[in-house]
Amino acid sequence: MIRFQSLFDFYIKSSIHVAFSVYALVRMTHFMFGLPYDEPMALFAFFGTIVGYNFVKYDALARAKKRMMRKELKLIALISFFSFLGVGFYFFKLQLVTQLMGVGVLILTMLYTLPFFPNRKNARNWAGVKIYIVALCWVGVTLLLPVVNAHLSLGTDFFIKCIQRFILIFNLILVFEIIDLANDDPHLKTVPQQIGVKQTKILGLLLLLPFYFLEFLKNNFVEKQLVVNLIMVVMLSLFIGFANQRRSKYYTSFWVESVPIIWWLLVVLL
Repeated sequence: MIRFQSLFDFYIKSSIHVAFSVYALVRMTHFMFGLPYDEPMALFAFFGTIVGYNFVKYDALARAKKRMMRKELKLIALISFFSFLGVGFYFFKLQLVTQLMGVGVLILTMLYTLPFFPNRKNARNWAGVKIYIVALCWVGVTLLLPVVNAHLSLGTDFFIKCIQRFILIFNLILVFEIIDLANDDPHLKTVPQQIGVKQTKILGLLLLLPFYFLEFLKNNFVEKQLVVNLIMVVMLSLFIGFANQRRSKYYTSFWVESVPIIWWLLVVLL
């Protein structure tokens, strides 16, 4: 049991789970637009997520030479290295325009992590900005890049899906911010820090209304998608409603980050 627990923790800490969430959303984009499976795009997003998230989480620790890296961190670094090779391999299989946009997302990720300007903190520590940068990166990787790589026109349905995808990620991050409220630096000015936990939950629940009803405005309206989205609204409402600082770390790091995977599976199954 202890061995399984260690493996499970490593699976989460090494960002493999969140990478599967990104992969699921890319596959969902293919499904929604009736596109065939684009392996280079899906795996580029998967491996890129591992590299990006581990870079964000462990960059400062890796650069600090005050203590030796534990065995676990060395394994995470090894996985990140091979994922970096995977990113490079699939990057050159993408369309040129997708490559250019992918570089743009990379720059945004680096801006989020590294201080580009003298005497300024990185974007991760800019007051109130973190949630928007992360949500935009997810929308860019899981929706914009797959559509552009398939040479699809960016019509009304695409922009509606962008709004829905942004709301989904925004709400998932709100749950993280509620859980981490006690540990977050007050200068970050996260949403719960600015308006309180109760108002944050109300905001998240209100955002689920456009998330659901925007479906009716799509040109390619599919009734079954309403059922899937209703299940998603109920699930997200429960995650938001029951979020508090006493929740286990798995509440967000596993269950909340599983929401995109569940959404994709529901779309495929129904």
